[in-house]
Amino acid sequence: MRFSTFKIPLLLILLLFGSSAQAGTLSVIRSDRWVTVARVFDGDTFTTTSGERVRLLGINTPEIAHGQQPAQPMGHEARQRLNTMIQGQTVRLAFDRDKFDDYGRTLAQVYLRNGLWVNADLVQKGFAHVYTFAPNFRWSRELIVAEQHARKAGTGIWRTNRFRVLPAEQAGADQIGQFRVIRGQVSHIEPWGFRLARLRITIPVRYRQWFKQPTPVTPEQIVLVRGIIRLSRSGTYDLALHSPFDME
Repeated sequence: MRFSTFKIPLLLILLLFGSSAQAGTLSVIRSDRWVTVARVFDGDTFTTTSGERVRLLGINTPEIAHGQQPAQPMGHEARQRLNTMIQGQTVRLAFDRDKFDDYGRTLAQVYLRNGLWVNADLVQKGFAHVYTFAPNFRWSRELIVAEQHARKAGTGIWRTNRFRVLPAEQAGADQIGQFRVIRGQVSHIEPWGFRLARLRITIPVRYRQWFKQPTPVTPEQIVLVRGIIRLSRSGTYDLALHSPFDME
């Protein structure tokens, strides 16, 4: 008798929580929460009324002016866009595996009450590009698709020389230290690396666990990669892939 009394409620609870967890829609399971925006700093950072600093996860917007450093193209426009959308609003934060960055900022996908996905909107409208890092890949694929639409349309930052897709043959000293999206033809394949023209693409040891195979390309394949161009000690131009989503 005791078993029959609790049988139906228990099954309902298991079904409810099981299906919700699988679908990823139950806020208790996902730990989503609502905050009120106090101030927008730039195109991808804001503070809440409780003093929490939030960094929009999975994207990066052009820098605004800091001290002697001038603003990047569309930096102020990106800030204004975010400010228009969320200033003074109560928004929902959704989280991936790592909830904080090295600066102590909360990493989150941000949603308005009407369901608008703020991070994706900034990317699709050309105010931001995708910026992924392990292990926060939950929304990466959807954000890449949004960026592809913006790139194809030549929207926003993709019209500027600073952020346009760079042919691998043009990568050089002028782009050292810049995060760039680069397109080129694969050559000189080696374990965990290959070349695009004179640019050496590598997958550092600490990130290899996220890749299914040591060399995810084929000879003469046309690929698009994203990352920071650096000058190695040997004088070569290098770009390190930090996730599978750094290459298309």
